[in-house]
Amino acid sequence: MLLALVAAFMVFVDGTIVTVALPQLAAHLHASRSELEWAVNAYTLSFAATMLAAGAVTDVLGAKRTFVAGLLVFGAASAICAAAGSMSALDVARLAQGAGAALLLPSALVLATASAPDERTRHRLVGAWTAAGGVGMAAGPLLGGLLVAAAGWRAVFAVNVVIAVPAVLWSLRTMPAVPRGRRRFDTAGMLAAIVLIGGLVFAFIEAPTRGWSNPAVVAAVVLALAGLVGFVRAERTVRAPLLPPGVYADRGFASSAGQGALFNFTFYGLLFALTLLLQQGRGLDPLRAGLLFLPLTGLISIGSLCAAPLAQRLGRRGVLVLGQVALTATLLAVAWASTAGGLWSLAVALVPAGFFAGLLVPTMTSQSIAAVAPDLHGAASAAFNTSRQVGAAIGVATFGPLLGAGTDLTGGFVTCVGIGAAATALTLLLTAVARPAASPARVGAGGDDGRTWGTALPRPPGTVQPSWPAW
Repeated sequence: MLLALVAAFMVFVDGTIVTVALPQLAAHLHASRSELEWAVNAYTLSFAATMLAAGAVTDVLGAKRTFVAGLLVFGAASAICAAAGSMSALDVARLAQGAGAALLLPSALVLATASAPDERTRHRLVGAWTAAGGVGMAAGPLLGGLLVAAAGWRAVFAVNVVIAVPAVLWSLRTMPAVPRGRRRFDTAGMLAAIVLIGGLVFAFIEAPTRGWSNPAVVAAVVLALAGLVGFVRAERTVRAPLLPPGVYADRGFASSAGQGALFNFTFYGLLFALTLLLQQGRGLDPLRAGLLFLPLTGLISIGSLCAAPLAQRLGRRGVLVLGQVALTATLLAVAWASTAGGLWSLAVALVPAGFFAGLLVPTMTSQSIAAVAPDLHGAASAAFNTSRQVGAAIGVATFGPLLGAGTDLTGGFVTCVGIGAAATALTLLLTAVARPAASPARVGAGGDDGRTWGTALPRPPGTVQPSWPAW
């Protein structure tokens, strides 16, 4: 179980830890704004593109083999990042990091819960593992600030090697094997998903600087469309599809996936913009910038802990409405505080933003699973998290150019936060049009109003159904 917690922490801390190092990357590797976006999005891109396939790989190869392979890929890629002498080398290594992270997540959780004696224990282990991922995501900016201040930007990546090497040795010596599931590779679906997501994200990252008529951007759009057609066709014809058609056919799930994408669009775009505002715009060093992230990221864990009790009282839809309305208003307050006051007023305005963000993510995750039949829970979880990672990549790609250049980034930051508030308001509309779960059989443990904190039902004997993290 401890190895699973370490893996969750590593994967999610790496999604946010690099943001504090961006100004140092710009100075030492002469990176442009677009190249800085790729330093974040290369990880997110490969993470999203391979996430759908990771569960199938875990089933086919076995959880222990997949976990060790993920650690090896993640650790080796981190070492290359730490030694990179150019942004192109760093970006390629970040792509490999994302693939390693995708292999780690489902295999780690399967290993952690395989020995659980009953369903209640399994849910408790899942909750602890999810919390470790949330702590990693929240700790990323502060940990990054400490490492950059103490040893430079390379330490942000080198720390993964220090953790991965003993984790591999420990896994090989002590980790028990878990029986493989009976599942086949959906090779066509895997390749089509990578082409679809890769082309889509590349187009959104490069279009602001190159223009939508640029041949490379046009080619990326064509590839994305071809990937979409190929993916839909593959999922309708193969025997074991990565994403069964029944998942996106449900309006409730489609709404939840849209909400997750819009949330990550706002949250990760805001992290990117706030990092550059604090360090390039306000002249803070990495450590002080990391400390100012605490009001935003630190309250996320508290909000996540409050989400389940509130769902018992208000229902999942009630928590979603509360969180989305409050977060929209809070983001408007953040935009005002960034222009009307000093850094302390901005830090205070970020406190409720972190709390309500913490309320939303586990609730959206639960709602997405509750929207589909129990036999589709694993596929729905993978698809929901994939949509969130794509939203994160597009958010960083969108907020980067809007932030502007030079030292006065306040106006651009206000624009970014305003767009984030509009995206959050749009999630409220998606909540309004989505129907609640129709029956106890559909939600797994709750009723029509969705008041029970829904999670996947026990998996059938002989199968390995990976669970997926809230963060």
